[in-house]
Amino acid sequence: MLKRFAIYSGVLVLLAINLSGQENRLKIAKLKYQGGGDWYANKTALPNLIEFCNRELNMNLAPEEDVVDVSSMEIFYYPYLYMTGHGNVVLSEQEAENLRNYLIAGGFLHIDDNYGMDAFVRLEMKKVFPDLEFVEIPFDHPIYRQKFTFKEGLPKIHEHDGKPPQGLGILYQGRLVCFYSYESDLGNGWEDQSVYGDPEQVRMQALKMGANIISFCFTQD
Repeated sequence: MLKRFAIYSGVLVLLAINLSGQENRLKIAKLKYQGGGDWYANKTALPNLIEFCNRELNMNLAPEEDVVDVSSMEIFYYPYLYMTGHGNVVLSEQEAENLRNYLIAGGFLHIDDNYGMDAFVRLEMKKVFPDLEFVEIPFDHPIYRQKFTFKEGLPKIHEHDGKPPQGLGILYQGRLVCFYSYESDLGNGWEDQSVYGDPEQVRMQALKMGANIISFCFTQD
């Protein structure tokens, strides 16, 4: 049994539910945003990660992710939001406020740069938390030490600009509310093997790190 609840604007919001029982299968969601960026990228990634988590972590996640707009109150029904793409991301003030309230209430955002998001993500997340910065998450952080251990942090899945992978985060009152996988391309590693032809050991590294993120999201205080 795993539950995390939050009350915002007088509404009881379920952020994590019973992980056992078919009637209460937990759902995760892909975040839809404006600006022209391809928020819909990596179509097979989350279903594959879900299947891996159900098998390796004995979870009971619904087999397909939902899609939720960053402007919608529906984001409050998902403990884990996945945001990816290659380029432009634009958040209105209302969208930034909605996302901030979701994160403060107990939600978790995983931003996975599919190459080209970095400049936009850093700018737009300042709208969400004007007084906070992305910081590098140390390698001994629990997110790297769930079922699978990553002693050197994020694995490198796809090469882009010759930079090392970085796990960055935004901490609100000491809680990691946003994890940003940069120069790693985890989502590409979660895709069907036929999409990119990655070696199986590379895909497994990506899936194991993704499972760690999901596990951490559902169990952190």
